[in-house]
Amino acid sequence: MSDTPDGAGALPPPGEPSLDEQIAAYQREFQDLDPQVEKVVSALGRLNRRMNVAYGRQVSELGISNTEWEVLKTLVLAGAPYRLGPGELAKRLGLTPAAMTHRIDRMASEGLVTRDRDENNRVRVIVELTDEGRAKWLEAMRMASAFEEDLLQDLSSDERGVLGDVLIRLLRRVEDAQPDAGGRLKDLDPDED
Repeated sequence: MSDTPDGAGALPPPGEPSLDEQIAAYQREFQDLDPQVEKVVSALGRLNRRMNVAYGRQVSELGISNTEWEVLKTLVLAGAPYRLGPGELAKRLGLTPAAMTHRIDRMASEGLVTRDRDENNRVRVIVELTDEGRAKWLEAMRMASAFEEDLLQDLSSDERGVLGDVLIRLLRRVEDAQPDAGGRLKDLDPDED
């Protein structure tokens, strides 16, 4: 086993064992471990962490945080006119209402979103994406697209299709087994905003 398909082994960050070393240690401590399964799961975990760091650096270059990016993305996914209530935003992001309010306050002061009363129901508040917020979202998407193309450059179109299909099957299995795992789990990370 190695960290790269060519057998050369990628150099892990300082202090982090290679996948081979990690799997060997796990097998030493837990003999029932299937090394093929562990290789897939550990590689996916490391890939996810490193991609999140890369995306975080990209949005940081745009002057926004990962948490602000999530709100922008959620408003875009809602479709034009890119509006949602704070409660719905909180629900979709797996946040408490207080955490969502804090995030909306910050983003409104930065000109990324507006927060206004609903004209049809003055009690209801609507959060709407601004032109500046949409421009930041589009630029982040351009940067992410270039990063993702580079990431998958060694895979043929057919390989990308197969990989996508396999990952979707794995995702469905997790979603079926853990239907509440889409948001953040406060019981696992109470400091998560």
